[in-house]
Amino acid sequence: MTTDQYTFDDPTTRYPSITPSSNEDQPEPGLDAQLGPQADLGELTYRGTGRLAGRRAIVTGGDSGIGAATAIAFAREGADVLISYLPEEEEDAQRIVGLIEDAGRKAVAAPGDLRDPAYCQDIVTQAVEAFGGLDILVNNAGKQVAQESLEDIDDDQLIDTFDTNILAMFRITRAALAHMPAGSTIINTTSVQAYTPSPTLVDYASTKAAINNFTKGLAQQLAPKGIRVNAVAPGPIWTPLQVSDGQPKEDLPEFGKGMPLGRAGQPAELAPAYVFLASAESSYVVGETLNVNGGAPTP
Repeated sequence: MTTDQYTFDDPTTRYPSITPSSNEDQPEPGLDAQLGPQADLGELTYRGTGRLAGRRAIVTGGDSGIGAATAIAFAREGADVLISYLPEEEEDAQRIVGLIEDAGRKAVAAPGDLRDPAYCQDIVTQAVEAFGGLDILVNNAGKQVAQESLEDIDDDQLIDTFDTNILAMFRITRAALAHMPAGSTIINTTSVQAYTPSPTLVDYASTKAAINNFTKGLAQQLAPKGIRVNAVAPGPIWTPLQVSDGQPKEDLPEFGKGMPLGRAGQPAELAPAYVFLASAESSYVVGETLNVNGGAPTP
């Protein structure tokens, strides 16, 4: 039997518990191609069933991790996908472009920096021109740098984190709304950190709480127009973000093991949540934050 996202099994053992070395280290922004152990993006397991046939999507941070798994799933469900990413992530991005095209869908690779307001506008323009429209926006890209003390978070890090994680969402969504018809969906990636912030992630966790609020407020504003806005809140997921200063190095060997399921999650386990919120199956789900975190209680 071929294993896919519909396979019935024990979630505690669906994936082995990873034990990354405290020596695992990459410069920001990190690459899936260099991640050890390798993350599962669903490239060998995600099975599409036509749930997004004919849809047109933007996925920010679509080169690796959760964004890459989501882009692969969207393509296999029938959507054309633009992925945005930093130029340094070209190696990962080209692999995902290939997987989107292997699914028979159009792919657009859009390197750039979400801290640049012009780029936020440009990726919307590129998607509309390439696909003839836009009806799914996944605001997923994020910056996460662990610091032991507030005094260690300098203004450069503070501004970069807020620009990337929350201000870019405002800018991209503002640009996208001019092109999104009724029935469109916007999905924002927040985090368990919005509810239970780690003391080493004060700036990152603050942006994730802001994303929750942005999601719920915008959802009420856009619902009468037939545009649904929701969010996904991942728990500890094994991505390049974690080894490129996203976690204190001494904590990496225990990453995710404190969850009730006893392990970190894999990006492939997030993709179905984004597919659900993007599809018509969730037509009455508005302003919701869907927690995919291995069992951590949230308010």
